[in-house]
Amino acid sequence: MTIAGHRTSVALEPEFWRAVETLAARRGLSLTAFVAEIDGARTPDRNLASALRVAVLATLTDGGSVRAP
Repeated sequence: MTIAGHRTSVALEPEFWRAVETLAARRGLSLTAFVAEIDGARTPDRNLASALRVAVLATLTDGGSVRAP
């Protein structure tokens, strides 16, 4: 996928991809737009795959809200 004008690859387990796709759909965003949002909000010490996993976890533990880690 292309994020902020750069080609990016992200390796996630299929279960996490399904969760990320579900979260994007719930927010009315394309998968790329959702991933770009998480990417733009993550701290430099966290890689994108980890930030996506944390976003899924945050949604589960925060009652459905998505926070960009």
